[in-house]
Amino acid sequence: MGKTTYMKLKGSQNLRLRLLLATLSATPVLIEDIRHEDTLTGLRSYEVSLLRLFEEVCDDCVVEINDTGTKLKYKPGIIMGGRNLVHDCGVDRSIGYFLEPLIVLGLFGKKPLSITLKGITNDSKDPSVDTFQSTTLSILKRFGVPSEGLKLTIKNRAPPPLGGGEVELKIPVVQNSLTAVSWVDEGMVKRIRGLTFTSRVSSQFEHTMRYAARGIFNRLLPDVHISTYHSSAGKSPGYGISLVAETTSGCFISADTAVSYRRGDELGEDKDEESNELMPPDEVGLQIASVLLGEIEQGGVVDSTHQGLLFLLCALCPQDVSKVRVGKLSPNGIETLRNIRDFLGVKFVIKPDPSTGTVILKCVGCGLKNLSRKLS
Repeated sequence: MGKTTYMKLKGSQNLRLRLLLATLSATPVLIEDIRHEDTLTGLRSYEVSLLRLFEEVCDDCVVEINDTGTKLKYKPGIIMGGRNLVHDCGVDRSIGYFLEPLIVLGLFGKKPLSITLKGITNDSKDPSVDTFQSTTLSILKRFGVPSEGLKLTIKNRAPPPLGGGEVELKIPVVQNSLTAVSWVDEGMVKRIRGLTFTSRVSSQFEHTMRYAARGIFNRLLPDVHISTYHSSAGKSPGYGISLVAETTSGCFISADTAVSYRRGDELGEDKDEESNELMPPDEVGLQIASVLLGEIEQGGVVDSTHQGLLFLLCALCPQDVSKVRVGKLSPNGIETLRNIRDFLGVKFVIKPDPSTGTVILKCVGCGLKNLSRKLS
């Protein structure tokens, strides 16, 4: 065995994406200066939890963290998958933070992945589990992921700060590699679906949010249906709404948010009375309906939160040309493109389309094959 060569990186930004790409490309990484100038230095508890999740799903991966948490050595192992796994995501970040890398990782495993995640299901920082169920999984199907065995079951919904939610994720393995796509037709919006949820507050809040959102959409199209869900498992009071617009060409554009009392570490000691007031439910409904209309107006086959996933799937395709259309490039999308270039050596051709205000991206995939499956 020769000496391991580590790719050297600095800073805490895009840690999740870097760990995912390092695992897929089998590249050991050494990340230094992780929040070394902050008052609270080093890795956060949710980032350590993510590393533990990677250890559960992969075999023979090595994680070394120094005493202050500012230096991380990560040597990826073989992606195994597995059945009946359970992971507690904690209450610092929602389950959506862990789902984003997990759905890509599971595709290239030795066995199909079945895992139960516990924690916060809906917050204002990360995509909600409802968005994953309605939008994210449909994007995977575009790239040839079999729909049998691809499922997200939401058992309990729960807002921060105490959580109490639970979801079960099932991801099939791709037999050989993904399928390159040419996906540039976003189509016209034909229907809007959604869900409002409440936890430990009056169920009337659900109807108020639904009524406010429908007040905007019903003027634009007739096929609008927003269902309601009252959580009995949530440990904290809160409420939220998740909306998705389906187009005539089979694209899904989503937007979601949740309102709850903030986590204690974000409040600080000197909290005043005003910080305890939550946004009224009618404003939440109006706000998220406006956000969804803004995403639709931007154009593109996915919304801004899914740009990173779209580019990553294109880069992992066989050595064939993939072509996709997105709206304005989001900061997350731009960072994803940079990290894809560094880890996979895939460069995208970016061409603005002035007539629609959108951007067309083309790339030749890196041809990543499911080698974990070959080992069996």
